[in-house]
Amino acid sequence: MHHFYLPPEQCQATSLLLTSREAHHAKHVVRVRQGDRVRVVDGKGREFLCEVQEFDRDQVRLTVVEKRVQPAAPNQVTLLQAVPKGKIMDAIVQKATELGVSRIVPLLSERVVGQLDNEEAAHKAEKWRLVAREAVKQCGSAWLPEVEPPITPDQFLARKENIELPLIASLESGSRPAREYFRAFQTERGRLPGSVCVWIGPEGDFTPAETEAIKSRGAQPITLGRLVLRTETAAIYCLSILNCELQSPFL
Repeated sequence: MHHFYLPPEQCQATSLLLTSREAHHAKHVVRVRQGDRVRVVDGKGREFLCEVQEFDRDQVRLTVVEKRVQPAAPNQVTLLQAVPKGKIMDAIVQKATELGVSRIVPLLSERVVGQLDNEEAAHKAEKWRLVAREAVKQCGSAWLPEVEPPITPDQFLARKENIELPLIASLESGSRPAREYFRAFQTERGRLPGSVCVWIGPEGDFTPAETEAIKSRGAQPITLGRLVLRTETAAIYCLSILNCELQSPFL
C-alpha cells in the first residue's frame, strides 16, 4: 500500500486532498488509480486508510475509510547531531527517523566545516524536514520527528532542558557502554528513562571545551567500541543501541 503525508490541519475532514509533491508522487511516480487504497499519516500519530476518488491536473482527492491512532513512543529520544559536510546530514535525518527519534537538533559546533547564517540554517532545516517526511512514509511511522534549525551546543545547553538520561558519544578513555547507564537508571528508579538524548560530534569530535561543557550538564560519556567511526556511522550506531535498550525488559 502506498503511503502519503499531510500535515494535521489538512486531515480534519472525511475527504483529504493531496497537492503539490504528494499529488505528483501519487499520479506520476506510484501511479495510483481511482478505487485504490492508500495510507495517509499526519505526523502526530494519526493514520488514515483512504480510497482514491478522483484526480485533476494537480491534485488527488481521497475519501477516508478508516482512522487509526498510533501511540507515541513512551521514551522520547533526541539526537543532537553536529552537522557534517555535504549531503551526509540528509542520510542521518533519514536513518534517525527510521529508528524512531522524537527530535533532531542539528549542531553548529566549532569543528563543523560549513557554518550557516540564519537564512541558510532555516533553508537547511526545511530541507531536512522534507527528508523526515519521506522517511516516515517509508518506515510506516505515524509520528514525524521534530527537526530544529541548527544551533550551537552552547545555545542548546542554555535551555537547561530536563532530559532524564543525557549521553555523549566519546573517544575518551573511561567511557562506558550505554548499557551500563541504562542498567544504573533502572536499578535506581525501577523503570526506563522517559527521555534520552545523545550528542554526536563532527569529524574530529567536539572540542575539549565543548565536551566539558556538555558533560558538566550531566551528559554521560559512552564508548562506541575500539574503532573510530565516522559521524554518520556513530549516529546510527548510537540510535540502534538506544532502540535496543529502550525495548529491553526491566531488571
